Amino acid sequence: MFDKILIANRGEIACRVIKTARRLGIDTVAVYSDADRDALHVALADEAVHIGGPAPKDSYLRGARIVEVAQQTGAQAIHPGYGFLSENADFARACEEAGIAFIGPGTGAIEAMGSKSAAKRIMEEARVPLVPGYHGDDQDPALLRSSAEDMGFPVLLKATAGGGGKGMRQVWSAEEFDEALAAAKREASASFGDDRMLVEKYLTRPRHVEVQVFCDSHGNGVYLAERDCSVQRRHQKVIEEAPAPGMTEELRRQMGETAVQAARAIDYRGAGTVEFLLDEDGSFYFMEMNTRLQVEHPVTEMITGQDLVEWQLLVAAGAELPLQQDEVVLRGHAFEARVYAEDPEQDFLPQTGTLQFLQPPEENEHVRVDTGVLQGDEISVFYDPMIAKLIVWDEDRSRALRRLASALSDYRIGGTTTNLDFLYNLATAAPFMNADLDTGFIERHRDLVFREREQDIKQDLPAAALALLLVRQRETRAEAGDPWSPWQDSGGWRLNEAHRQLLQIHCHQQDFDVWVERRNNGYCVSWQDQQAFINGSLDGDTLLLEREGHRQRAVLASTSEGFILYGQDGACPFHALSPDTGESDAGSGGGDLAAPMNGTVVTLLVDAGTQVAEGTALMVMEAMKMEHTIRAPKDGTVEQFFYQPGDLVDGGAELLQFAAAGDA
Repeated sequence: MFDKILIANRGEIACRVIKTARRLGIDTVAVYSDADRDALHVALADEAVHIGGPAPKDSYLRGARIVEVAQQTGAQAIHPGYGFLSENADFARACEEAGIAFIGPGTGAIEAMGSKSAAKRIMEEARVPLVPGYHGDDQDPALLRSSAEDMGFPVLLKATAGGGGKGMRQVWSAEEFDEALAAAKREASASFGDDRMLVEKYLTRPRHVEVQVFCDSHGNGVYLAERDCSVQRRHQKVIEEAPAPGMTEELRRQMGETAVQAARAIDYRGAGTVEFLLDEDGSFYFMEMNTRLQVEHPVTEMITGQDLVEWQLLVAAGAELPLQQDEVVLRGHAFEARVYAEDPEQDFLPQTGTLQFLQPPEENEHVRVDTGVLQGDEISVFYDPMIAKLIVWDEDRSRALRRLASALSDYRIGGTTTNLDFLYNLATAAPFMNADLDTGFIERHRDLVFREREQDIKQDLPAAALALLLVRQRETRAEAGDPWSPWQDSGGWRLNEAHRQLLQIHCHQQDFDVWVERRNNGYCVSWQDQQAFINGSLDGDTLLLEREGHRQRAVLASTSEGFILYGQDGACPFHALSPDTGESDAGSGGGDLAAPMNGTVVTLLVDAGTQVAEGTALMVMEAMKMEHTIRAPKDGTVEQFFYQPGDLVDGGAELLQFAAAGDA
C-alpha cells in the first residue's frame, strides 16, 4: 500500500479521499488554487501546495505542475477524483512516465472510452447493446442533421469526449437542430477541448441505470449492483438511489455481467461505471462508460458496506479485489441528493455567494454528508456550485425516503439560493415515492417539484416579530456597560403605558407594521386586523416558541439580507425595514438586459444594429461550467454590446442596449 498520495482535485471529493486515506494511515497532499487557499480540503490534508490561479485551466487542469508537486512531496500515487483530469489519458500517461501510480484505469482504457463514438464501436464489437445513432468521424453539420432526420426526432446530441451533461442537447425538431448543435459544440469545446459530436435516437421514457464495476490487474472483475439516476436536470443527476427500484435479480445479473463484459473489452482496471438506458420493456442499451469514480458512489457504499476509495487504492497498489462476485451482499436502500447553489425557478441557474449560515443534518448510521465547504466559505464562479451530497440509508426504499425528506428539511443554508426546497418537493412527490421514474421526470411533474411552500402569515409573522425583538434585546444587553441600567432596556417600557413597540418587517414579499406588546409572561403581536399571543426565548441560534400551550423549536439564521427562520414547515426569510427617509432610487435603472450571474462572455450571436425577433439568441455566457443564453425579450434592435467574448461580467451588469420595436 502507498505511504503518501496526492489528490489532484478539490471540494467534497478531495475531502472524501482524504478521509479514507487517513483511516488507512496514508499521508495526503492537497493542491489548491488562489480561490481555494482557505478551503476545507486544504485544511484536512497533511500537506498542501499552491498550483496557480482560480480558473481550472490555471490550476487544477495543469497536469505537468501537479505531477511536479507529487515528485517534490514524495507522493507515490495520484488520485484524480472526478472531473478535471480524472479521464485525461495524457495526464495518466504523464504520471506513469514519472514513476507515479495513477489511481485509475490504464491509458488505453481511458482513451478507448474517452471518445463516445469510439466507445460505441468497441461496445458493438463486444456485443453490448447500443441505442441507434450516428457515431462516425465525419462531423459535417449537414451529415449530422441528415442522420438526425433519418432516425427521427427527438434526438440527443452528445459530445464524444463529454461527461456530466456537458456538450449535450435534446433536439425535438429540425428547426432547433442548428442552434442546438452550435451550442453543444461550444460547450464541448470549452469543457473538453473537443467539439466532436454524436447523434442518438432519444428514447422518450427511459430510465438511466448505471452499474458500478471494479476490476483488478489479476483478471478479477465484479459488479456492485446498480444505481438509478433517472431524475436529472440539464442532463445532470439530481437524486440517485441504489439499488434501482423494481430491479429483478435476473435483470441485475444481465446488466451486471454486460457491464463487466464491457470493462473487460478494454482491459479495465479500478473503479468504473457503465451507464445504460433501461427502456419500459426491460431492454437496456449502453450509453457510455465513465473511467473514474462517480459522484454518486456513496449510495453503492451504503448498500454494500464497502469503501470504494479503499478499493481504488488497493487495486492501484497491485492488490486483488477484496471480494468475488458471489461475496457481494446488498443490504437496504440508499439515496443521494446533490445540494447545489442554484435557482431551480430560473432553469437551475448557478448561484454565487457566501455561505453565511450552514447547518447540515446530524450525521449518524442513517445520514451521511459529503462536503467540501464550511460556514463562511464562498461559492465561487470558477467551480461547480455543489455544496454537498446528502446520503441516507435504511432497511427499505420507503424508510430511506422518509430519512431523505427528514434530512432535507433539517438542512439549513443561508447566504445563497439553493435547491433544497426543490429536492424536498422531489423526495415527497407521490410519483417519486411510487418509483414512477424516467429521465423526463422533472418536466413531467413540474407542478409537483416546483411548488412553493404554503405561506402562513399568521404563523410566520408573529414568530419573525418575536425573533427580531429577542435579537435586539440580546444585542442591547451585549452592548451595555451596565446590563442592569434602565437606559439599556429594550422592552418598550413607557410610564403608565403598556410595554408596546412598533416593528416594521418584510415577510413573505410584503411589508408589515407589527406592534409587539408585553403581556404577563408573553407577547401580543398585532398587525392589520390580526392578533396572536406568543412567547419564547433565544439561545444561540435556537428559537423556542410557545403558542397556546404548543411548544416548537426553530433555528434563526442571520444573513447579510436579514434573517431566515427555519421551522418544521420550511424556511421563512424576513428582515427589518429601514426607516423611510423620503429618498427614492426611481429613475436610476440600468440597461435593458442584465447578466443573470457572475460569468464570462462566450460569444456574441448577432451584430450590433441587427433587428431581431422575440426569443432570438443574442449572446452566450458561461459560469460554473454551464452555459446561459441571453435572448431578445421582444421584437427589436440590438443597438450595442457592452462586453466582448472573454470578458468577465458581474451578475446584474448591463450586457447590451436593446430597443424594442415601436419604442420612441
